Amino acid sequence: MSIGQPWLARYPAGVPAEIDLDSYASIPEMLEETFKQYASRPAYANMGKVLSYRQLDQLSGQFAAYLTGVLQLGKGDRIALMMPNILQYPIALLGALRAGLIVVNTNPLYTGRELEHQLSDAGAKAIVVVENFAATLASVIAHTQVRHVIITGIGDMLSFPKAQLVNFVLRHVKKMVPAYQLPGATRFTDALSQGAGKPVPRPSLNHDDLAFLQYTGGTTGVAKGAMLTHGNMVANLLQAGAWIGPIATPGKEVIITALPLYHIFSLTANCFVFMRLGGLNYLITNPRDMPGFIKELKKAPFTAITGVNTLFNGLLNTPGFADLDFSRLKLTLGGGMAVQRSVAERWKKVTGCTLLEAYGLTETSPAACINPYDIKEYTGSIGLPVPSTQVEIWSEQNLPLPLGEVGELMVKGPQVMKGYWQRPDETAKTLTPEGWLHTGDVARIDAGGMVYIVDRKKDMILVSGFNVYPNEVEDAVMAHPGVAEVAAVGVPDEHSGEAVKLFVVKRDPALTVEALKAFCRDNLTGYKRPRSIEFRDSLPKSNVGKILRRELRDSPKAN
Repeated sequence: MSIGQPWLARYPAGVPAEIDLDSYASIPEMLEETFKQYASRPAYANMGKVLSYRQLDQLSGQFAAYLTGVLQLGKGDRIALMMPNILQYPIALLGALRAGLIVVNTNPLYTGRELEHQLSDAGAKAIVVVENFAATLASVIAHTQVRHVIITGIGDMLSFPKAQLVNFVLRHVKKMVPAYQLPGATRFTDALSQGAGKPVPRPSLNHDDLAFLQYTGGTTGVAKGAMLTHGNMVANLLQAGAWIGPIATPGKEVIITALPLYHIFSLTANCFVFMRLGGLNYLITNPRDMPGFIKELKKAPFTAITGVNTLFNGLLNTPGFADLDFSRLKLTLGGGMAVQRSVAERWKKVTGCTLLEAYGLTETSPAACINPYDIKEYTGSIGLPVPSTQVEIWSEQNLPLPLGEVGELMVKGPQVMKGYWQRPDETAKTLTPEGWLHTGDVARIDAGGMVYIVDRKKDMILVSGFNVYPNEVEDAVMAHPGVAEVAAVGVPDEHSGEAVKLFVVKRDPALTVEALKAFCRDNLTGYKRPRSIEFRDSLPKSNVGKILRRELRDSPKAN
């Protein structure tokens, strides 16, 4: 039986049941309105430098003109962005979208193996990369289709003399820029200069045109590019914007952006939703430096902050955080991983602001459910479906279940991806012909329409809000000549929610934990690396030889 839409009765005051998808044909159309309406307002701040919406309009226009007028890139070409939260990111992002390019967000901490796969799979023709990670790019670029490289230093967009000082310290004092060779690469500031004076492109874009290839893993262990269209992104910024609209003041909001903008949560919630509101995105380049993070928070009269559970927990446990001024804070949004009750309750006690849990996937651009803004306490729920979104709980036979029963959470709405890039088989497994998305999460819906995640159907491991897929880890570890068999599982971790644990059968009796961890450091991004490794004589298998990860995960020694 169908569950209907009981959540509509619980919608907060002022939140519409439906959005107007015709508000904007594309992200650039939304940007044009924002640039005009909030020209004199601050848009982005980082390391003491502030860019107004007028400056952002000018600089992103120059970058768009460089891409089309100098590099001769056109609508539908893919460009990778490999940067942390610095001012260059929104300039390059918005410039690429205004040029009609498809953005391929790329984690700066990728190993060469991971970077090569993503660039090759996407067919990226260009990349903007921070010089700290240029050596990784240089090691694999010959095996990709990338022909245009734009390099930037962390401090490049800061004011004189801070720009020069920051770059000097990173290069020569902290030695954070390894030597690299990328002949023909262009400096980001030179690209902006070359684009100045050239006409800003205005390609024809509509809801069906791709805006992003947002890479995510899968049960196959191969990272797939979720095809997110301009329509998907416009829908989700309107959906999330409608949800917080009643408590937001256009032109006055200041949001702390500590999650990387290349992550879909921060990209939509911080970049697009708050830009449409004319808000100020306060970029935190290195949120892991908690004392430094709190020093930045002291300077920012912030009204909103997004993050993952581990970020909020880290702030709460850092001296000085409780002494900050929270009088303006009215929105704290947690996503990417489950918000823990203890963290939510401490956050409310310290800040006076409820930590609202949201739920989404890369494939849903990402918001699917959010707790109502008028919720005062932790609920353990992921909230209600956002406007114009349907959710159902399905059985193993793909039939809708009644309220209260447990099954797979299914989502349908205008924010659901077009499919996976060049993966029709994976797309068919994930999307039904009617547009329902298999989330892979086991959930239930109560009588009031509130959704609760019960468990994860897939073997995916969630480390500080980032997806880690066991097959990818296992494939990398199996490349070690001393490994005969390996299984990767997630185990509880008080800092990151979950951590990766390996169970390994040795091929080489001399193999040590330290040697294998060193191998993983060379082949896996930090959050994918195992926190612990256990050697075993054999691994449990099914009657067809499949390793039983769940049996390992549930074993007493696993944790």
